[in-house]
Amino acid sequence: MKIALFGASGMIGSRVTKEAAERGLEVTAITRTGVEVPGAAANLKGDMGDAEFDRQAVDDHDIIVSTTGPSRTGGSHDDWLKALETLAQASGDKRVFVVGGAGSLLVGNAMLKDTEGFPEAYKAESETGTRALELMRAGRYSPWTLISPAPEIGPGERTGTYKTEFETPAGDSISAEDFAVAMVDEIVDAKHIDARFTVAN
Repeated sequence: MKIALFGASGMIGSRVTKEAAERGLEVTAITRTGVEVPGAAANLKGDMGDAEFDRQAVDDHDIIVSTTGPSRTGGSHDDWLKALETLAQASGDKRVFVVGGAGSLLVGNAMLKDTEGFPEAYKAESETGTRALELMRAGRYSPWTLISPAPEIGPGERTGTYKTEFETPAGDSISAEDFAVAMVDEIVDAKHIDARFTVAN
């Protein structure tokens, strides 16, 4: 299986690349700088907001994966949302697998981002992540999958195990390594078509 992976040099993308390569999958690592990502079969410089580049990636691969996210440096989040929509438009009948946020997960009758005590520093990114989920759910693009991490995610141990839920948190945290395991499991054996799911340790 050939995977086009946007954002391959980031915390999640680099681990997905490694996990996929170790399972014998062929990953094309796509970054804005073209940096070499360990485990990748090929490294390309590209931007998912470039429609022509996206169409070529779709033609050359079996699945399109985005581990990118909106700006964390104060830049506009609209640019990332437009880029995600450009990628979805180019996808045709190939599946787009998107890493979303945890802020749109439900806790009781409210989204996590709207609950008391939710960190203000993550509010804008969570609002954007919710808009990304709404974009994919709007029904204009298929097939797609969106995965939300647990509320806390960071580098840690690869245990190879995780719990799954759909709309509510599966737990409080997950290691980036096990998040990558869950993503590659879904790439290899699609169980969440036109749906969002979430994982935790």
